This record gives sequence, C-alpha cells and structure tokens, in this order.
Amino acid sequence: MASVAERPKSDATITMRIPAPTRDLIDRAAAVEGKSRTEFMVESARQHAVDVLLDQRVFALDAEASETVAAILSAPPKANTALRALMRAKAPWA
Repeated sequence: MASVAERPKSDATITMRIPAPTRDLIDRAAAVEGKSRTEFMVESARQHAVDVLLDQRVFALDAEASETVAAILSAPPKANTALRALMRAKAPWA
C-alpha cells in the first residue's frame, strides 16, 4: 500500500449515502485487498467506468456489412494528420 506521501493529490470530492450493510461489505472487501474504503471504491468505480465505455463500442452488422468492414480493416490505413493525432491521443480513462 502506498504511503500518504506517495499518493496523488485528489482535486474532487464525492459524498454519498449508502446502506450500512453495503458499506460494511465494501469495508470487508477493501480490508482483504489491504486498501482503504476510498481506495477500493475509487478503483472499483474507475474500472467499471472503463468497462461501460468500452462496451459502448460493440455493434452488430449483417453479413454483407460485416464483410465490408472486415475488408476495410484489413487494408493498411493511409497515413494522414488526423490518424497520427488520434494515435498520439491519450485514452479518456488513462
């Protein structure tokens, strides 16, 4: 576990009310991982947020559209300024 001096400073506060049994469950799980309640909740919420955002990138196509997309994805991209900028961009969850 990181010492207080090693922890990054937080610049936002979240206050919430939760049922006592839920708080106790979170506290037990945090203790198992050697984390504070806050560390456990932030890490858990952050990971769930990443998963939710990544799940929004799934879509369904019919067979013809699927083959068209596969062909496009199989072809090497043409180098361009927008593509270079996109590849340098930081992921929103990082």
